[in-house]
Amino acid sequence: MPPERTSEEWVAKYASSHQHPINRACHTLGIPLIVISLALFVVAIFLHWMWIYATILFVIGWILQFIGHAFERKAPEFFHDWRFLGVGVRWWIAKMRGKA
Repeated sequence: MPPERTSEEWVAKYASSHQHPINRACHTLGIPLIVISLALFVVAIFLHWMWIYATILFVIGWILQFIGHAFERKAPEFFHDWRFLGVGVRWWIAKMRGKA
């Protein structure tokens, strides 16, 4: 089994398959939509009417991800390793800090 990657190595690998400007823009918008939707799903446990907003944001976020990958002409990294589902958020944070 290969050695575990550092957080920086995960983000660098993720960034390497997100080079096209449209893909990067789609991910820059789509990732926070997905994260917000997940928080809204939790809120929807108590405020049931929020599920519709959570669902809409979740679907739009994922549509943006796949549109971006159509421009990139590469499959999403999580198709190869499910752990990349969480790396996208780390990449987004690094991008917002000017480090990705």
